[in-house]
Amino acid sequence: MQTAVFKSYKNGFYKFLFNNGTEIMFDDVLPKVLAKFDLRNDNSLLDTEFYISFTEELDRKDQDLVIYTIMSLKLL
Repeated sequence: MQTAVFKSYKNGFYKFLFNNGTEIMFDDVLPKVLAKFDLRNDNSLLDTEFYISFTEELDRKDQDLVIYTIMSLKLL
């Protein structure tokens, strides 16, 4: 697990900023995670630091495109 700060939800993407300065736009979040943390609507979660685990997969149609999915979040 890594640590990252939730920065925004816009146009279907969840943006997190990691401690090393990397920013990742996540395409998807598991439903169990969204049931616990309403990242789409709860503005109080902006700038909140989480432990985060995620997967990255190459898109089947476009091998240059990586799809990031959040598997779990835990408040730091």
